[in-house]
Amino acid sequence: MDADRKGRRDESPRQRLQGELRELRQLRELRAREGARDRRAEPAAGGPSPRTRLDQPRTARPGLITLPSYDPEAFGKLSERIARFLGTGRFIVWMTVVIILWVAWNTLLPDAARFDDYPFIFLTLMLSLQASYAAPLILLAQNRQDNRDRVNMEQDRARSDRNIADTEYLTREVAALRQGLGEVATRDFVRSELQSLLREIDERREAPEAL
Repeated sequence: MDADRKGRRDESPRQRLQGELRELRQLRELRAREGARDRRAEPAAGGPSPRTRLDQPRTARPGLITLPSYDPEAFGKLSERIARFLGTGRFIVWMTVVIILWVAWNTLLPDAARFDDYPFIFLTLMLSLQASYAAPLILLAQNRQDNRDRVNMEQDRARSDRNIADTEYLTREVAALRQGLGEVATRDFVRSELQSLLREIDERREAPEAL
C-alpha cells in the first residue's frame, strides 16, 4: 500500500485520475456481478419470484396448450405462389385433364377398379375442398399486394413531395438569379455609357477651342 501511495505521488495528476477511474470501474463491475449472483440465487432458494420490470412488455405465460408457430413471411410467399399458379392457364388445363381422367376412370373401367361412382361425390368433395383452400390463399395474396401497393403509394407521395419542394427551390433560385442579373451592368449598357462619356469629353475639349 505504501509503495502504491508513493507511486501515486510520483505520478502526474492526469495519471492519478485515470488510475482512480479504473478502480471505480472495477468496483462497479464487482458490485454488478454480486447483484447478478444474488438475483440468480433467490429463485433457487424457493423464495417469491422477482417482480417483472414495468418498463418492459410482459411475457406471455405458457399455457396448457401450445399452438404451433410459423413464419408469416414464408407462409405469405407460399400463398402468393399458389395464387399466381391458380390464376394461370396451366392450372386450368391440368384441372381439366384431371377431371376428365377421373370421370373416364370411374365410368369406362370395370366396377372393381372404380373408386368414385356416379354422381362422383368424392370428386365434388375434392373440388369443394380445393376451392375452400384457394379462396383464403387468394385473399391473403391480395392483402399482401394491397400492403405493397400502399407502401409504394406512400413512397411515390413522398417522392412527389420532394420533387415539388426541389422545383419550388429551383424556381426561387432562378428568380433570384434573374433579379441579380437585372441589376448587373450588361455589355451594351457599359458601351453606351462609355460612348456618352467620350462624347462629353469631346464636347468639353471643343468648348475652349471655340472661345
